[in-house]
Amino acid sequence: MLQVKNVRKYFPVARGLLFAATWGWVKAVDDVSLAIREEETLGLVGESGCGKTTLAKLILLLEKPTAGEVLFRGMNLQELSRSDLHQYRSAVQAVFQDPHSALNPRMRIGEIIGEPLAVNHRLPKRAVQERVVEVMEQVGLNPTYTPLYPHEFSGGQRQRIAAARALASNSKLIVLDEPVASLDVSIRSQIINLFKDLQEKLGLSYLLITHDLAVSRHLSHRVAVMYLGKIVELAAADPLYNKPLHPYTKALLSAALPSHPDEKREETDLSGEVPSSLDPPSGCRFRTRCP
Repeated sequence: MLQVKNVRKYFPVARGLLFAATWGWVKAVDDVSLAIREEETLGLVGESGCGKTTLAKLILLLEKPTAGEVLFRGMNLQELSRSDLHQYRSAVQAVFQDPHSALNPRMRIGEIIGEPLAVNHRLPKRAVQERVVEVMEQVGLNPTYTPLYPHEFSGGQRQRIAAARALASNSKLIVLDEPVASLDVSIRSQIINLFKDLQEKLGLSYLLITHDLAVSRHLSHRVAVMYLGKIVELAAADPLYNKPLHPYTKALLSAALPSHPDEKREETDLSGEVPSSLDPPSGCRFRTRCP
């Protein structure tokens, strides 16, 4: 469905105020290649600052790549026509980490969910209202809530609203950027199961960006591990979690809380600090800290 081919995203670093000159580049994403298949969840895990969200922004067309290609069903995103761009924005949606800041506080829920239809499809008002009711029922919300505002809902309900908005335009790929990180533990399992049920019923694909390895293991079919702008390991979820190959993946898993108090796991000690993305190590990015 979606292919990322040798994508790079570098941000310039300048010095000076009036005559600023570029003296370096932050290599946020550096030569990354991966693919997301139909009805698949690809988990993207790693520490904060490793480039996960920047890669998501490239897929969502919120940033332009410095080099490389992002293809959606064979079409290069940088070469889309105006009409193709509308179709792509309908097919690829996002659910963000903080549902409170992702929802316009001045808009009613019905308007928020129906906005993608009005912008990308220009449907008549009645058709928009019918679709809003349909997707609200799919995510477990009462359609009578449409006149309410975001502040009248709990965090879990707001995330359901965000999911409904993503589904409204019949999306095929949804980028889940830390979708449960800001929710209470008691609500997380409900939202995780909601996304899983929606995938089974609607045939959705997900790019799941998270630092929570337990969430990734529960939802993902395959997992890509990112470190300092590079993919260091990519494998099916079960083999990766049961028998990781890369030292960084082993270190991540050993640092995560065990699922059971009696669970035994191999500890991995890392030396040194995370290198700067301005001047990353040559070869394997992890070589300066490899145990």
